[in-house]
Amino acid sequence: MKKNETLWARRDARIEKLISGMTLEEKVSQLVHDAPAVPRVGLPAYAWWSEALHGVGRNGKATVFPQATSLAATFDRALARSEGEVIGREGRAKFNLSRERGWQGDIYRGLTFWAPNVNLFRDPRWGRGQETLGEDPFLSGALGAEMVRGMQGPDPENHMLVAACAKHFAVHSGPERSRHAFNARPPKKDFRESYLPQFKALVDAGVEAVMGAYNRTYDEPCCGSKLLLEDILRGEWGFRGHVVSDCWAIQNFWKTHKVCKTPEQSAALALSRGCDLNCGSTYPSLVAAVKDGLVSEMLVDRALRRLLRTRAKLGLFDPPEEDPYKDLGAADVDTPAHRAVARRAALESAVLLRNEGGCLPIDGAKLRHIHVVGPHAASLQALIGNYYGVSGRMTTVLEGVTEKADGAFAAKVSYSMSCPAAHDPLQGPAVGECWGADYVVACFGLDGTMEGEESDAPDSDDTGDRDRIELPPNQVRALRRIKKYCEGGSKLVLLLFGGSPIAVPPDIADAILWVGYPGEEGGSAVADLLFGDAVPSGHLPFTVPKSTADLPPFEDYAMAGRTYKFLEKEPLWPFGFGLSYATFALGAPKASAATLRAGETLEIEAPVKNLGSRAATFTAQVYVEGPAAAKPAPRLVEFARVDLKPGEEKVARFALPAAAFETFDAEGAAALRPGAYTVTIADCAPIACAAAAGRTPPVSLAVRIA
Repeated sequence: MKKNETLWARRDARIEKLISGMTLEEKVSQLVHDAPAVPRVGLPAYAWWSEALHGVGRNGKATVFPQATSLAATFDRALARSEGEVIGREGRAKFNLSRERGWQGDIYRGLTFWAPNVNLFRDPRWGRGQETLGEDPFLSGALGAEMVRGMQGPDPENHMLVAACAKHFAVHSGPERSRHAFNARPPKKDFRESYLPQFKALVDAGVEAVMGAYNRTYDEPCCGSKLLLEDILRGEWGFRGHVVSDCWAIQNFWKTHKVCKTPEQSAALALSRGCDLNCGSTYPSLVAAVKDGLVSEMLVDRALRRLLRTRAKLGLFDPPEEDPYKDLGAADVDTPAHRAVARRAALESAVLLRNEGGCLPIDGAKLRHIHVVGPHAASLQALIGNYYGVSGRMTTVLEGVTEKADGAFAAKVSYSMSCPAAHDPLQGPAVGECWGADYVVACFGLDGTMEGEESDAPDSDDTGDRDRIELPPNQVRALRRIKKYCEGGSKLVLLLFGGSPIAVPPDIADAILWVGYPGEEGGSAVADLLFGDAVPSGHLPFTVPKSTADLPPFEDYAMAGRTYKFLEKEPLWPFGFGLSYATFALGAPKASAATLRAGETLEIEAPVKNLGSRAATFTAQVYVEGPAAAKPAPRLVEFARVDLKPGEEKVARFALPAAAFETFDAEGAAALRPGAYTVTIADCAPIACAAAAGRTPPVSLAVRIA
């Protein structure tokens, strides 16, 4: 919507009056995450720090969606926007309640949410990879942009619902143990091609805030980087919102990065480069920095003006009667409609990796006995990952399966924990009740205690990260024992929990379903998938390597050997992979032209048919492979979900701008280079191992760039 000039004339006048009426000390006090009230000029307190990674977090009751990598596995733009809308409405509702009670200055109760996280999930060992939207910049940017649009509402310029934030800018993805000190220096090609596009996508979508990362990039601390904040973010991309530091990142300037000697120098550097808000405690030193001539008070005013404009967009300076969201309250939190979106997300995000002999779905009418086993079967922790909210009703897999198997089919349900998730048991795993079951559903993998942020995952191998990507050895031993018990005729289904790639022996179970961290509706959704009331449609948002030994050094930020684009060793499962209870066939694709030029758009269509007996969704993924001299190849440039009834055929249509064919040179310059390109429509990255895993045969066509 267009900017309301009359409204903004009033708001701008209020902002300028506030700035001119405050002392230096008062202005500086507003540049920290817990900005105090300035009663003398009528400015209330405001807490900038709120979380909403997969639902409103750390602020009581909320709809708890599947973790971010699970959202990425849906390849569903509309769902990402719907989730954002729910977050926005619940965030605004909880803010209204807090303001009524006089709590609006409390942390996590504001309207500025530090999500989504669009860092590249470049290495599966990174504990915070679960927070991201996967390893592909296009997928991450596309879904992140829709989430931003949903969160910020239909009129973000005049009446923003809540403010979203793209984090952590830039070139940041572990290791957690060294995040406050490392210096990322990727090749310039990798920098432009892999680490930046998803951030630009969110800026293009109008994201209100960008958070700087802890690390240095090309020797500059990210929260004080001329390259990142001045040249690229505000210069090249035209970003008009505000920049916030990661929490206590600016103190790293002098403590760990050693680019400054004092807090005053650090605060002056960050402010001068365009970091407007300090999550932390360094910016109060700006008072002394200004008085000592290290930085101009005009730059304090610039930062404050940007922050006050965000508060103005959120309606915080408007009369209450003009607030379009004033009626949102407790009745708008975790509603049945919101839970339905969470249920849909859990259903769409589960990825079927193996289904030997048609093990799934379970025929409930013939089921006599089902045994649910494993450390995550009855675990709430395995539903929520990190940065979570809480819900009054969260359904575990054990509860969901019991309701379905016993409640609907009167089958016997038994349960045993088998072994702890992270440690060897004191005695052999208890699996005896598996004997004689028709189906054994084994709930193994990771939870939020095993992977996460620095110091936030007590059972992790290394400060939140994982030393190894393999399933923990004690879990493998328990599964082997369970499988031995199943040799008497039981079908073994492995549910893999966790927000990141987990290497498991493919023959460890008859069927393998990656369920991520599926949120409050996770147990019910898993039961629907197991019993065929829903058909799996998720696709991996990351590559699953065969072993830790196949990975490059964790600390190396070059992309060689990482993600599906730069693979050097065959993976266990490729990016974009996911099976269904149906089978599909792709027909020959057609293009609107054989030759494409700069500024043009290529229209592509391909028929896809459901050959199965169940309604199912085909996720069409479009990959472009450039001339041999232009690496990487292939790369995702578009995707769409196609819903198909049994036997139905539809045409998947895509519009590819010429920019989708651009390649990057060694200096990071993008250009539309002439030559022959291949466009492939597939249901996973078109690499050799995908055929053996069970992909739908892809189809391709040639395009020439003139």
